[in-house]
Amino acid sequence: MRFTRWGQAITLTAALLARADDPPATEEGDVVITSRDGMSQVELDEASGIATALNGVVVHWKGSTVIARKVLVDRDTGDADAEGDVEIEYEDHLGHHQMWRGEKIHYNFLSKQMDALQFRMGRTPLFLSGEGLKGSGAADGIQSATNVVVTTEDYSNPIYKIKARRITIDANHRVQADDAVMYLGRVPVMYFPHYSKTFDGNRNFWTLTPGYRSLYGPFLLSAYHWNVRTNLEVVLDLDYRQRRGPGLGPEVNYNVGDYGVGGARFYYLWDDSPNLSGFTSPIDRNRYRYDLKHSLTNDAGFSLQGVLHSQSDPMVWHDFDERAYRANPQPKTFLEGDQQWRNWSLDTLVQPQINSFYRTVERLPDVKLTGLRQQIGETPLYYESDSSLAYLRYRPGLLGGTNYSAFRGDSFQQILLPQTYFGWLNVTPRAGGRLTHYGDVENVPGITSDKDRWVFQTGIDVGFKASRVWTDAKSEWLDMDGLRHVVEPTVSYVYTPRPDKTPAELPQFDTELPSSRLLPLVFPNYSQIDSIDSQNTIRMGVRNSLQTKREGRVTELLSWSAYTDWRLSPNPGQTTFPDFFSDIEFIPRNWLILTSQFRYDIYGKHWRESNNKITIAPNDVWSWSLGHRYLQDDPLTYGLGNNAFYNTVYYRLNENWGFRTFHQFEGRNGVLQEQQYVIYRDLRSWTTAFVFRLRENTPFGTSNGSTDWTVALMLSLKAFPRYGLGSDKDQPTTLFGY
Repeated sequence: MRFTRWGQAITLTAALLARADDPPATEEGDVVITSRDGMSQVELDEASGIATALNGVVVHWKGSTVIARKVLVDRDTGDADAEGDVEIEYEDHLGHHQMWRGEKIHYNFLSKQMDALQFRMGRTPLFLSGEGLKGSGAADGIQSATNVVVTTEDYSNPIYKIKARRITIDANHRVQADDAVMYLGRVPVMYFPHYSKTFDGNRNFWTLTPGYRSLYGPFLLSAYHWNVRTNLEVVLDLDYRQRRGPGLGPEVNYNVGDYGVGGARFYYLWDDSPNLSGFTSPIDRNRYRYDLKHSLTNDAGFSLQGVLHSQSDPMVWHDFDERAYRANPQPKTFLEGDQQWRNWSLDTLVQPQINSFYRTVERLPDVKLTGLRQQIGETPLYYESDSSLAYLRYRPGLLGGTNYSAFRGDSFQQILLPQTYFGWLNVTPRAGGRLTHYGDVENVPGITSDKDRWVFQTGIDVGFKASRVWTDAKSEWLDMDGLRHVVEPTVSYVYTPRPDKTPAELPQFDTELPSSRLLPLVFPNYSQIDSIDSQNTIRMGVRNSLQTKREGRVTELLSWSAYTDWRLSPNPGQTTFPDFFSDIEFIPRNWLILTSQFRYDIYGKHWRESNNKITIAPNDVWSWSLGHRYLQDDPLTYGLGNNAFYNTVYYRLNENWGFRTFHQFEGRNGVLQEQQYVIYRDLRSWTTAFVFRLRENTPFGTSNGSTDWTVALMLSLKAFPRYGLGSDKDQPTTLFGY
């Protein structure tokens, strides 16, 4: 075989290639041949069509890559004969990356067909090796081989493996074997007349987490995962806790393409000791939760999201699903649809109260039309709006109080005039008005008839961005190659005269809740519609950024934002200046990150909040983070604060062993509130983690409480991991199974 029309068919290059899958840019249809090491010269025998190089050649063509000591290619037929340490990479008709290895392989670049006396191939979670490979990788093709070893271990000598007389691999990437025997080491443990697995994640398996927790007693948390199809998974939870009783229920996760993705879960518990929840009201032994979710987004700008959460009592998630409880202690049920256009969006929200013990503002429904900022014709003026119609019902839940409801129509319209002066100063004056109508209000003392409220707001935003570059600024310690300083000061003035109806005269649905951060001032970002009162305030802030180049890319070396308000006319209960806020992130090296956030009381001259953390992760062998969180007591807002110190250490001893520790210490009462110790072990086909956690449930300021301690053993098959890489660092409870 030989190349034809050499001048048009082949591009030879001496480019250095870091990887075989990084071909040089060429015209479509070109055969590109380079040396494997990027150093030696490629020799091409025009008579035979054979390309060779000292350390092998790389051939790129038609989306495939063939790497070998020598390769013979026929451009007319697409056939290639490769010899010596052969690697073949290509993307199949389903878009999956394939890699095959062998000593001598015949491959066709056009049909993806290959033949080999001996071969190895792999794509997580399966790896294969065998003899006599024949067939096609095309859409309707089947590949077959004999004397095959199938394993989930990416090792040359796997402990867990399946040996088969013959296998076939169909176009859907299903591996089917005849006369298959499972081996553990050299010991045969099971015979399969017919064995089937898939590369695409269709797998059925168990997950087990045995352990002991002081609130549970000995426990075993188990789940059977049944992948019905690539887009449908069914999970059955089967749990037992000696002190609490059995728990079970199904979970379904699906993906229906253009119709969206979602899932459903039901979990039931017969709780033998519901009093251990520590709740003030009695809890029935029959406890349950069920959750439904669905979402979709299409190219026409429409999105839909629906979530339903129902539970027997407010402590179910707290007691038996700590991950979900930490993420959202009071989950809401809602159905929301949104349609986006170029300058407008229409949003419909339905939010009922499903769990009577949670405070809820029901929206039945709440429809909002938003006019995005857009130019008015050929004028320099811009327009934006935010209008909604809603029927609202306030349900206080266990907080106690009166149920009340009303219809509310609200419309906000605003005109802006953005201008740039001197080529750098951005000035945007604005003026807008808001009209809100409340229908007849039910069950609010003193508020019975319908009401209208008119609010006017005006103001101006001023800001600019300035920068300076020092190209000669270099520092080996800071890994700095050049320096750019960017400063962005901003000033925003807001004036809202006192509305004709004060918040005390209106039903409160969207009301201003206590917050440790500054709330927005400008409409429509300030969304607490029913709490609108007078404002005469200047918000001042500045953002500084130091940027440098690392590995040819611009990265942030230092970012610092500082801001506060100046209330020209404080409302009752307000001071002229609220707290001063500062957010800093300093990255002196890619592996060293320091962050600091604080809030300072200007009048009291003391810290009200402080969050500081340092993270060191120089490699994948070890990492360490140390942090401190201080929050002052505030009985009128969030209640008790804290003065907590915490640290996390991870160290990988070798390829098989590693450990992680976490500690949290409360400085106010001198209590080590939480300790976690995890030992990781790589078992080739499996990974395991032995976990110990001790928590002191004594809040600051009290003298009684309980100690909660847990030991657990987590097992995970490498081919089908239970959790994402590093997920236990951010969510340590994943290792406990609850």
